[in-house]
Amino acid sequence: MAIPFTLNPSPFTPTMSLDFSQNHFELFALPMAFGIDAERLDQAYRGIQAEIHPDKFAHAGDAEQRLSMQWSTRVNEAYQTLRKPFERARYLLQLHGIDAMDAKNTAMPADFLMQQMEWREALLEASEGRDMKALQGLEIDLKTHARHLQEQLASLLDEQRDFIAAGNVLRKVRFMDKLLDEIDATYEEIE
Repeated sequence: MAIPFTLNPSPFTPTMSLDFSQNHFELFALPMAFGIDAERLDQAYRGIQAEIHPDKFAHAGDAEQRLSMQWSTRVNEAYQTLRKPFERARYLLQLHGIDAMDAKNTAMPADFLMQQMEWREALLEASEGRDMKALQGLEIDLKTHARHLQEQLASLLDEQRDFIAAGNVLRKVRFMDKLLDEIDATYEEIE
């Protein structure tokens, strides 16, 4: 059910009509795709926030203040989701009925599992040996692999529209992100 933002005409009522049934892409008038124009997203976000920010409704009635707060929260959440590639892909898959991060769906190809073990061993060796050069080499290798997975994910979502395969790649991306976070933590330990 569409609930427009406008409740009662007043000096505090925004000029735009927002609808809680819109998905994040619709909210920002963006195509429903993994590859989005980040600048366009930022501009749309700033434009909506200028209309609905709770400070603008400080002297409005309680109902308008509450609605402004709800919308501001909703817009912030949508923006944070769409600006992060992993979250954007996950959300896009959810819109197509796929929960890529379902705890019951952890299957990975054997070659990727073997590669994971090798990366983990290399990270452990670099950490224990306090080997900054090895850690930097591992980081470069992982970032290259992660970039390739991002490109594959974009193709699967936007061109091939193979959402099942995209979900499988997204799980790999999650692993890569976590391993890169571990590398950052290891840098801090070594330094």
